[in-house]
Amino acid sequence: MSNSSSITEFLLLAFTDTRELQLLHFWLFLGIYLAALLGNGLIITAIACDHHLHTPMYFFLLNLSLLDLGSISTTLPKAMANSLWDTRAISYRGCASQVFFYFFLMSAEYFLLTVMAYDRYIAICQPLHYGTLLGSRACVHMAAAAWGSGFLHVLLHTANTFSIPLCQGNALDQFFCEVPQILKLSCSHSDYLREAGLIVVSSSLFFVCFVFILLSYVQIFRAVLRMPSEQEWHKAFSTCLPHLAVVSLFISTGMFVCLKPPSISSPSLDLVVAILYSVVPPTVNPIIYSMRNQELKDSLWKHV
Repeated sequence: MSNSSSITEFLLLAFTDTRELQLLHFWLFLGIYLAALLGNGLIITAIACDHHLHTPMYFFLLNLSLLDLGSISTTLPKAMANSLWDTRAISYRGCASQVFFYFFLMSAEYFLLTVMAYDRYIAICQPLHYGTLLGSRACVHMAAAAWGSGFLHVLLHTANTFSIPLCQGNALDQFFCEVPQILKLSCSHSDYLREAGLIVVSSSLFFVCFVFILLSYVQIFRAVLRMPSEQEWHKAFSTCLPHLAVVSLFISTGMFVCLKPPSISSPSLDLVVAILYSVVPPTVNPIIYSMRNQELKDSLWKHV
């Protein structure tokens, strides 16, 4: 038996023991990673270079792309390296850093999606006050609040998780360092419950954000249905539906992780769910936002 002070590294989940399949996983993850880098990089470049896109909605979208780039860069490169070099090891500090940065970026993204729902609510339900309520200074403050809230949130969880004594080995049943997997190595039930209590508090905070997003879209759809022309409908939905799709993808995968009964838990299912919430959203978010947004598509073609 060992404790956390004597653990120098963790062993991540190996996708397969077959060398050919390991290389296949490497190339698959490399393709996904490059697609995420390209998609989010193009959005960041287009918004930064095109002054027509210097509006609150695109400012928040730029922040979202930065968070997506950071989150997928926290998990996939290490998984690719392990598949390429046929290893499972990640250092204790590397694991703590991965937990910190991934949790930070994902928490900040959720808070940012809440801010983006407020932006769409003001744009459609109170358009005359849009310039006043969402000036450049207000946008910077709201974006900073999202990043800062994510930082404070992860600081609490990371400090608590890595202060818990670990004596159930060092093998994690996941391809990256995930807090629930680390908690399974806890020495005592009370330490596990302490972190579980923090997760419940965090879930309550996230639920409040979810209710805010839900109520915002109820008001948005009511306002859209009162619009007289079909052109106004199309313009409103073209800016709201991408955000709603991203929120739905983000929340549905996250809620499945939190609410999944232990009775249906298995390494393969946990792996699939982890890929769904950690890899898929950063990769498909640029596609979702560029599909129905003509302004963004025009700007992307201009800068390609």
